Order: sequence, then C-alpha cells, then structure tokens
Amino acid sequence: MQTRILLALWTLGEATKSELKASLVRKREKETAGEYESRSNSYLAAIAQLEADQAVLVNGNKLSLSETGLNLLEQGLLSPNFTFDAQIGAKTANALLGWMRQRASGIASSTDSKPTARAIASYEEFETVATEVFERLNQDFNLNNLVPIYRIRREIGDRLSRSQFNEWLLEMQARDVWQLIGGEMPELTPDKAEDSIKTALGDVRYYAKQL
Repeated sequence: MQTRILLALWTLGEATKSELKASLVRKREKETAGEYESRSNSYLAAIAQLEADQAVLVNGNKLSLSETGLNLLEQGLLSPNFTFDAQIGAKTANALLGWMRQRASGIASSTDSKPTARAIASYEEFETVATEVFERLNQDFNLNNLVPIYRIRREIGDRLSRSQFNEWLLEMQARDVWQLIGGEMPELTPDKAEDSIKTALGDVRYYAKQL
C-alpha cells in the first residue's frame, strides 16, 4: 500500500491528502460502503505513517516526496514481494512506466564519464530535445497534448540558461511547431508560474501544444 501511495505522489509531484486518496481509492464493483470506507481509512493511516517516517514532506496542506520517500519508492517497486492487489488502470501503469524510464536514465547518467549532460548549443538541437521531452511526458502521464511548460523546463534542466530556454521556446511558437497556451493551471504554485513563460506582452503561458 505504501509503495502505491509513494508512486502516486511521485506522479502528482505534490497533492493534498484528499487528492492523493482520490487518485488511489475508487469504489470497486460490488463493494459495500463499509468496505470502501475501510479501504479509505487504511490509505489515510498509511499516509500518516509515511509522514511519521519522514518519507513525505508536508508544506501547508500539500504533500510531496522527501529523499527518504524516493528511496522507499525504489525499494518497494524493486522488491520481489511487491504486487498490485487489483487490476490497474492506464494512469497507474503509465506512472510506473515513467518511473522506470527515469530510473533507467539515471543509471545511464551515473555510468557516463561526463559529469553533466551536454549543453544544448543551437535552436535546432533545442527543438529536437524539447519535442522528445514533450512526447515522453505527454505519453507517460496522459496529458492530452497539453504539457505544462514548467515540466519541460525542469526536464531539460541546466542544459541551457533560463533566458535561452525562453527565447527558443518562443521561437518554436513563431515557427508553428508548438502553440503556447495560457488560461488557468490547477494547483498553481509560485515556482510553477516562474518556470512557465511570459510573452513579449507580459502574458503568462502555462502549456505547450504540439501543432
């Protein structure tokens, strides 16, 4: 149970207890109200235990994974005793797939003789890398062709400066590769807003859409 909770929180990034429980506990066919309530309470108790073990960080009403939580997640998923107790949906399967890919990427990076990923030196290379990141995030997390810009920026990381990322991202829109979309973002935080992008007119764009 704890491993499923940690995987769900890893996927969400941060969430309230109610959001986390809603992503994990759904009423099963032929399940009584009492059985559903019992399962819900079990998940809440497991979340509380993860907090006590400092596997989960609490910031206001938001939960996120700590380094301890990340280590526990890895141990749980790699344990030969870990299984899902019921049929899983695409969301859970894609979360697991995303974790496996990230872990494989981390292992590859740790065995590379280079200390850091190679810097992105041209617009053409940026477009290629950004498109790969977009397509991977879109597939892994079922984002319906609307990928948050802050997630793309964080995936690419320090392979280029923030200002260069902004310039080339806007150029991708100018070339009709992507459309940058504003509107509202659920669970918007100051750091997510900062890692989004502003247009020349000062309007904030939160999502990228592939054209």
